[in-house]
Amino acid sequence: MAQDAATPWHVEASRYPATGPDIDKYRFLLRYAILAPSSHNTQPWLFRVYDDHLEVIADRSRALPVVDPIDRELVISCGGAIGMIRASLLRFGYSGDIELLPDSADKDLLARVKLGSPHEPTLADQARFAAISRRRSTRRKFEDEPLPPGLAEELGELAQLDELELAVITGSEAKSDVAELVAEADREQHKDPDFRKELSEWLSSRRTSSRDGMSLASFGAPDILSSVGGFIIRTLDVGRRVAANDKRLASNSPALVVIATRDDSPRDWLAAGMMHVTALLAVTARGLTAAYLNQPIELAKFRARLKGLAGVSGVPQLLFRIGRGPEVKPSVRRDLEEVLVRPPRARVKSYAQS
Repeated sequence: MAQDAATPWHVEASRYPATGPDIDKYRFLLRYAILAPSSHNTQPWLFRVYDDHLEVIADRSRALPVVDPIDRELVISCGGAIGMIRASLLRFGYSGDIELLPDSADKDLLARVKLGSPHEPTLADQARFAAISRRRSTRRKFEDEPLPPGLAEELGELAQLDELELAVITGSEAKSDVAELVAEADREQHKDPDFRKELSEWLSSRRTSSRDGMSLASFGAPDILSSVGGFIIRTLDVGRRVAANDKRLASNSPALVVIATRDDSPRDWLAAGMMHVTALLAVTARGLTAAYLNQPIELAKFRARLKGLAGVSGVPQLLFRIGRGPEVKPSVRRDLEEVLVRPPRARVKSYAQS
């Protein structure tokens, strides 16, 4: 029998094994990691759990070679999973000891995570953690209302803690300029039949057994039409229609957010993934939601222009809009057991007994 699409999102914090062995704590934390957003909802992560730490591994079999040829967005997505782990650690009383890219000989091993020292959760820690199961990505219109007081400043402070750059764009003219850039990138991408084919392959109904990919329900259309939508995108250049819609959504959103890093390396991508999830949780805690508009970053010739429009000195890694949107169902997720990898035999004893 197929798993209910919402099941992975129903995690009860009261079941956290506070007095149990650390290996059980790590496995519990991963129930929040798998709720991270990912490009095309590919969920390109795997995890290994040991007695004293867990590891986050890139699953490159879920790569998007056309839109993401160097796996930049794949690594950012995995950074989002690490960010969810960090938010959960803080809530359950640990500072978290996160080592990024711990083995230079293993490019797929993205992070090694330990509980770290004791930590007293702040009210903000608790609010962001509580937002994990409520976080949604939507491609529908936002309400015409300004951001809550102090939210832009909060997001900026969160970026500074991770030594990243974050720009919140609220001016009408500036939003219009970025929106036009998004539209240009849309038209450019949809001209490419390989891009359309790849995108269509990740459009699927929420009822499919794979529990990944994007449903048309996120766009405000019936889920059952997802396969039809995939066929249309694959066979027709709908770039002008997509561009017009994205331009309208971007221009009319209360704010656009750009996250930039100092350099453009896998370490920077992981940092951007971690920080942007923290930002999304802060947004969700205020009753708002977000939607990605990464098209200008995915095409090199538009990326420099976005940097200028956003007024950032670093390398843009993520662009999204935020505001108050309609309630939508969560995206499907694979079950935790599907993304767990057995550690090497020499270290498997306690894992097998967990």
